[in-house]
Amino acid sequence: MRTILITTSTFGEQSPELIASLEAADFKVVLNPHRRKLTESEVGALIQEYRPVGMIAGVEPLTRAVMTSAPFLKVISRCGIGMDSVDLTAAEELGILVMNTPDAPTIPVAELTIGLILALLRGLHRSDASIRQHGWERPMGALLHGKTLGIIGCGRIGSCVAKIATAFGCKVIGNDPYRSDHHCLELISLESLLQISDVISLHLPYTEQTHHIVDEERIKLMKQGAVLVNASRGGLVDEEALAEALRDGRLSGAALDCFEHEPYTGPLVSVENTLLTGHIGSYACEGRMIMERQAAENLLNGLRDLK
Repeated sequence: MRTILITTSTFGEQSPELIASLEAADFKVVLNPHRRKLTESEVGALIQEYRPVGMIAGVEPLTRAVMTSAPFLKVISRCGIGMDSVDLTAAEELGILVMNTPDAPTIPVAELTIGLILALLRGLHRSDASIRQHGWERPMGALLHGKTLGIIGCGRIGSCVAKIATAFGCKVIGNDPYRSDHHCLELISLESLLQISDVISLHLPYTEQTHHIVDEERIKLMKQGAVLVNASRGGLVDEEALAEALRDGRLSGAALDCFEHEPYTGPLVSVENTLLTGHIGSYACEGRMIMERQAAENLLNGLRDLK
């Protein structure tokens, strides 16, 4: 019996029938035994042990070395939108079909982004933490209404954030290195966006070109007192430079849902004016169910087409 390896940490918890559907298609299903993000060595060991023909993958590193050691692997179905965890060049050379679920995370991540912006502007996390410590902190917040929101990366999720944010009465502008126009956003240069935005939200894939796209020099370009939100990918932000800018008051706050190294234990943990969440952007029940269903369908269709 052929094997499917599922490396996401919670696959099927909301939709257990998906695992049954894979088994009904005559596959043995192996779940992630660690129930967390896997390291390169861990995913490599599982692949060698179970020799899967297909994978439903999370964000573990599927490197050239991992895939080269798996000539039996034919299809990788990413449960999510980001593809930076997969060496796509190596996969193509090795004849491994790679797919993702680009539509499913759009609304969950966009809604979380808006939630992070509002919570950050009003200091909800600070007031909550104070009360839990038997205090009564009442931070003076700010409105999103009337602000300029700069969106860097205007694909599916960035466009959805723009649509929602417009209803709050703010001006929305954008920058996207992969497009020259947009149906509902004014696109301007990255430098101009950084200089005039009160709130900056990142919605880019992680690549060599976007690594630390928000670095010390670009942070210096930002408007005094601006806030930064990253619910996209870790590695887009130089976290050390961001922590310094928050400490010295250049930026008034930052909210991050993803980090260069996860679980995160870096310098932002000790910075008061931050809101940090554990990579939960797509982790909404309804969105997760859609994403997992699409990932399973992609995998079965991919394996069927290869027969």
